[in-house]
Amino acid sequence: MELSSIMANNVAELKRTLSTNLLKSQMATQTAHATVMLNDFMNAQAPTNQAPHPTLGNRIDLKG
Repeated sequence: MELSSIMANNVAELKRTLSTNLLKSQMATQTAHATVMLNDFMNAQAPTNQAPHPTLGNRIDLKG
């Protein structure tokens, strides 16, 4: 094997390694952002579980 082909193989392997590491980092960041977003959504929805009126959503008042 020639020196240039060995160098080319090393460069290709380095590119693959860096691409894989970058992909893993991006996936971890996206997972963290999604987790924060879902937690914020759950916290925002928590107060709306009960109706604000005295019957707590058990009856519907129809006036006609």
